[in-house]
Amino acid sequence: MYAFDYHRPATIKEAASLLRKNANAKALSGGQSLIPTLKLRLASPTALVDLGGIDELRGIALEAAVLTIGAMARHAEVAASKDVMIGIPALAKLADGIGDRQVRNQGTLGGALANNDPAADYPAAVLGLGATIHTNKREIAADRFFTGLYDTALKTGEIITRVTFPLPKRAAYVKFKNPASRYAIVGVFVSEGAGNVRVAVTGAASFVFRVTDMEKKLAENFAPEAVAKVRVPADKLNSDIHASAEYRSHLITVMAQRAVAAALTGKQAWR
Repeated sequence: MYAFDYHRPATIKEAASLLRKNANAKALSGGQSLIPTLKLRLASPTALVDLGGIDELRGIALEAAVLTIGAMARHAEVAASKDVMIGIPALAKLADGIGDRQVRNQGTLGGALANNDPAADYPAAVLGLGATIHTNKREIAADRFFTGLYDTALKTGEIITRVTFPLPKRAAYVKFKNPASRYAIVGVFVSEGAGNVRVAVTGAASFVFRVTDMEKKLAENFAPEAVAKVRVPADKLNSDIHASAEYRSHLITVMAQRAVAAALTGKQAWR
């Protein structure tokens, strides 16, 4: 690692001030992506602003038809939360399938979203449920938050504080995972609510995206066979040592069918 200054603010205001004053500073939440990057010397921030001491960023609450999760909620906390299990069981199951036990007990919702790894699970849930990302400055709809490879709509000094999820009628997430890392080679989150169907795909392209052709088919008939013939063009997808673009295109359709079947049966399996 390179040398850097370390700050542990007690408030969001203090953290935002530190980040604004130093354009090369990085916010530290769970550190499951940032710390390995530092160790490999792929990043050299002059300062780390640790968000772990800010109580305002914690908490999970289910009120009326909205589930609110604090940015510093650990994956394991989301997976074990009764409010999440009652409100959006698919989200609890998704969180329980992230990484390994160490990652789940350290990684955070806000950190995962701000990092926007192309194969991360949470972006699929946030986009697939039409959630809203709240920051210390504004509210950002999921459709406008993810902008590119490891890139988001967040600006300098802007910190994710919480995420609000509208409760769906039914939802499910299914992924074809890398057996070592458990990252999604392709993961599909499907939700249906109040006349609205959303299908979000992670792992297949440079960042999470929706498949509107599948959404239209499922709005007419929410059944696995409705999307059986829908294909995402391979020329828009990733190709690497884990899977070719053509195979990822095939997997999107297969995982979408499985996700719809899981949503219908209530069996929110992520495997």
